[in-house]
Amino acid sequence: MLNEISGRILTPSGWINGTIAFDQRIHAIGHDATANGALTILPGFIDLHVHGAAGTDIMEGGDAGAVVARAHARHGTTALLGTTLTAREPAIRRALSGLAGVIASRPAGGARMLGVHLEGPFLNIHRLGAQPPDVMVGSLAQVQALNAIAPIRVLTMAPEVPGHLELIPALRGMGIRVQIGHSAGTYDDGVAALDAGATGFTHLYNGMTGAGHHDPGMAAAALAHAEYAEIIPDLQHVQPGAIRAALRAIPRLYGVTDATSATGMPDGEYALGTQRVFKCQGCVRLATGSLAGSVLTMDQALRNFVGLGLDLADASNRLSRYPAEYLAEAERGRLQPGAWADIVVLDQDLRPVAVYVEGESIALTETASLNP
Repeated sequence: MLNEISGRILTPSGWINGTIAFDQRIHAIGHDATANGALTILPGFIDLHVHGAAGTDIMEGGDAGAVVARAHARHGTTALLGTTLTAREPAIRRALSGLAGVIASRPAGGARMLGVHLEGPFLNIHRLGAQPPDVMVGSLAQVQALNAIAPIRVLTMAPEVPGHLELIPALRGMGIRVQIGHSAGTYDDGVAALDAGATGFTHLYNGMTGAGHHDPGMAAAALAHAEYAEIIPDLQHVQPGAIRAALRAIPRLYGVTDATSATGMPDGEYALGTQRVFKCQGCVRLATGSLAGSVLTMDQALRNFVGLGLDLADASNRLSRYPAEYLAEAERGRLQPGAWADIVVLDQDLRPVAVYVEGESIALTETASLNP
């Protein structure tokens, strides 16, 4: 027997008042004049940059990925990439070994882990932000060895580091999306990386040279040339005016959380890889005061985008459809027959009242479950 939910549904063709019938996949979407217009039904969110949640950091390895996948599912994230930090190779291997099992088999009550975002160690030591200083020059053999542990879908690198630009075509040949980030490179370095096959930018504006009109850097290259780029819409990493500029310039700008282990937790001290970070007043910082990831969730990202003036369909696309398209995940990010039943149901305040991952109803608290 199929499950059914009704409301105002965002389909690839636009909004309808209707009903979705589904089990693990969506079977039908039909018009229904009696549908409850107070409920909004969107594709589940897809977060391509997640370090942690619920007091747990991806770099811990073990079952950290499952804990993080469950925590973010309660906020409407139905698929995500487990994201590493710069570290020595044994620590990265441990993290990937922990993620491998979660990628192979989705944890009950959790989001689908689509693979790994390897954020480091192939970064510029002068633009580390909150990353530890264990950078190294990348090699194809090293990436192949890591990819054999768990599938790398996205890799962040600083293309101006000698040897990195030449590595991009080989990584593309492996099916890895190469993103420019944590870079001290120039505008020309960014253009060269895009010409070599890089496909995006990691947390636009943060961890890169800027968009100054006399000395344009990586951010200017993104604004001038990128089709895709990720941005952290917590309104702390990037101010609203700069987000609006990026929205006009980059056709498929999409939101990520860059969430840390402090997400969903009270103020206090937490881990970000080997770094100690501090949650206070809705943000996460190093002891120096520098921002260090976020406590953002994707449902809040949606509300923030809408608060900036985006219409709801546009905001949804930037948290579901565009990330899915970026990874060539044709069966996610859209509500249509045949797609996975990854669904978030929102009330009039755009807060989740039900979430489904591949048809499974997700408990929105740790002790209660919502059924269709």
